[in-house]
Parts: sequence; C-alpha cells; structure tokens
Amino acid sequence: MAQERAPLRLGSTAPDFTAETSNGPITFHEFIGNSWTILFSHPDDFTPICTTELGAFAKLEPEFAARGVKLIGLSANNVESHHAWIKDIDEVTGSKLTFPIISDPERKVAHLYDMVDYQDTTNVDSKGIALTIRSVFIIDPNKKIRLILTYPASTGRNTAEVLRVIDALQTTDKHAVTTPINWLPGDDVVIPPPISTEDAQKRFGDVRVVKPYLRFTNLKRD
Repeated sequence: MAQERAPLRLGSTAPDFTAETSNGPITFHEFIGNSWTILFSHPDDFTPICTTELGAFAKLEPEFAARGVKLIGLSANNVESHHAWIKDIDEVTGSKLTFPIISDPERKVAHLYDMVDYQDTTNVDSKGIALTIRSVFIIDPNKKIRLILTYPASTGRNTAEVLRVIDALQTTDKHAVTTPINWLPGDDVVIPPPISTEDAQKRFGDVRVVKPYLRFTNLKRD
C-alpha cells in the first residue's frame, strides 16, 4: 500500500519537482535557489479570470523582483498553449509577461501541492480531470512554505495582498517583530510578547504600550 503524503502546512518544505514551463524545463528547488518564490496556480489557459490575474502579476513583477522574489505560475495545459496565451495576456492587460508558467496537463504538480477542489464537480476539463484552483504558495529561500492562500476557481486574487504579505514576512524575519492587521511598510509593528518592554526599548527606541501584551514601535525606514 502506498504511503500517504504528509499534508502541506506552514513550515513544510516545498515539494521538489521537475516540469516543462513556458521558459523551458525546470527543477523547482533549483529554480528557487536563494530567492523567495511565489508559486500560483490557474485552472486553465485562455480563461477570463486567469488572464486578468497573470497580467496583474506581470505588471507587478518589478516590485517582487526588487524584494528578491521570483514568480512562477502553473496552468493545466501544454507549453505551446501557454505561449499562445501569453500573447493574449499581454495584449489584453498591457503587460509583458516574462516569468515561467508550468505545464501541468496531468495535474502532477497540482496534486503534489493539493491545488484541487474536490467538491466542485463542474471544474473539470474535457477529459473529466479536475482543474486546478487558485492556490498561492509563498516559499522562502530555505524552501519552507511561509503562506498558503486558496481561492475557488470563480474568485480572482488580490496581487496587492500577496505583495503586502511578502513585505510583512521579510520585515518580521529581519527585525523579529510581528505585523498587525492591514499593516503596510512604514506602519507601526508589534513587539512579540516574549520580548520585555525594556529589551524592546533598547532594541527599537520608542515603544508605545497600549496593553502589557500589545506594544507598538515604528521601524525607522532607510
């Protein structure tokens, strides 16, 4: 009997795989290298919501690259289809898409990353195989999964939120702080409870104490 694969959770090592992409063959861990990486899936080529999403990610790619982040998409079609679709994406959205899109017609990567909606029986291709849903995985340079977002096929994603989470994760890693709701770069951050107020003041300077467990400080921007 085959051994069941452990579920993917925050902190799990991102599964490695080889695949064909619109930019040529890759081994995923080699592609990540020492960078942050965002892997995001799409149900199918030449579909309306996916077209708007990929165009939006392509337009924001310079912002991600400035943060040391690579983008890589996935869709359940072959490379030739991807190349034709990219022309449509650029035409419709005014983007210039250059990041790779994984070819996954047999859903091998989709099942490896559990990118399938098992309850939506209408979300299948012409062969009756389940199409991938809109999953987002943020993976750090240590190949660890740091964020998982899953949207139904009917709902488009928010690229600004994905970029915001990258900023938050990189800030918390660098400064050993946490970020409150709706945090954006330049906003106050939260001192984690294990750090005493005295130690926080030594480390960060001004500390605003709202409650003993809720303390804010502002990281001086370069």
